[in-house]
Amino acid sequence: MKPTTDRTIHAPVEKVWDVLCDGWLYPLFVVGASRMREVDENWPAEGSAIHHSVGGWPALIDDKTVVLESVPRERLVLQARAWPVGEARVTFELEARGAHTHVAITEDAVSGPGAWGPGILRKPMIGWRNIETLRRLAFIAERR
Repeated sequence: MKPTTDRTIHAPVEKVWDVLCDGWLYPLFVVGASRMREVDENWPAEGSAIHHSVGGWPALIDDKTVVLESVPRERLVLQARAWPVGEARVTFELEARGAHTHVAITEDAVSGPGAWGPGILRKPMIGWRNIETLRRLAFIAERR
């Protein structure tokens, strides 16, 4: 089973989706993203990408994340790359609940060294990372 983390964000689904649609904000809420270098003009359309760096200076890795599926205000599926570590599939699912939004992130490594070990070993680390990612996403969406 792929690791899934969820949270209720006290903001309407439109505000949460707006944060996900602003590629320049990803380093503010995605744990591990250090800086944004470029955002495709049509982000988050399918096939578009954000070009980011991960890690800490001076050991930064420049790579990109590509949109595999985009359903406005409902679902965003990303293929996140950070070679030589590997690639991960990340799915954000949003559900409007009145004035609030239930957000679930499902993530797992799909290629490279990050995918070599058993999933049961990856799950705790991915879960912790995504708890913090959702906390940061909530801070932005709730205060926008």
